[in-house]
Amino acid sequence: MAAEKVTRAGTVHGQLREEIFQGTLVPGQRLRLVELARRFSVSQSVVREALTRLSGQGLVVAAPQQGFSVMTLSLKHLNELTEARTEIEPTVFRLSVRRGSIRWEAQAVAAHHHLAATPIVVDGRPNGEWFDVHEHFHQALLDGCGNDQLLAVAMGLRDAAAIYRHWAHPVGHDYGRDVIGEHEALLRAAVDRDADRGADLLARHIDRTAEGLRAVAEGGDSGAGRFGSESTESGAPEVPV
Repeated sequence: MAAEKVTRAGTVHGQLREEIFQGTLVPGQRLRLVELARRFSVSQSVVREALTRLSGQGLVVAAPQQGFSVMTLSLKHLNELTEARTEIEPTVFRLSVRRGSIRWEAQAVAAHHHLAATPIVVDGRPNGEWFDVHEHFHQALLDGCGNDQLLAVAMGLRDAAAIYRHWAHPVGHDYGRDVIGEHEALLRAAVDRDADRGADLLARHIDRTAEGLRAVAEGGDSGAGRFGSESTESGAPEVPV
């Protein structure tokens, strides 16, 4: 019975996590136990377990007497995280370009080939697999740095920013971005061993993801009632970054 509860909680956790990433559950939206239990046909304790796990991952906020809600879009957190990433990731990439072996270069090329062959959208919705392949490509670019401590910091920051990458389109409305071209340019800089160009491209690549979200956060319009409908009715191609 306990194992069945864990399995059900895992299913609810996975579905809610995906809906937060896709912007179906929007920043600040209340997550009511009764409604979710009815929706998933599970007990409230199963829902609470799933929400507690999401809270531990920073995707959901638990407040005394208020229950659970989706994390809000914090301009301060977004700016600080973006600043940290634009300082550290380009430095690590620069070291990879300078120190990386031919094997590192080949792995970066292979990772990009996989990324280019993976559709960004499937059946009109963001492809979850693309995000995984996308992360593998960015890690491949950094893997040649020769400094495990710096690499761990850079990847930790990337993990912390995952929600913002997922929200760039459904929340930040970042339409028309040539994300494919940006990745191709990063790979070219790596293969050309142009550390300065590569570092500059990566810094701009990171900051671009934050641009649309900054405008939303500054406008104070990051709550429920706006993003779910626009992300599906805009007619613009779904382009996560």
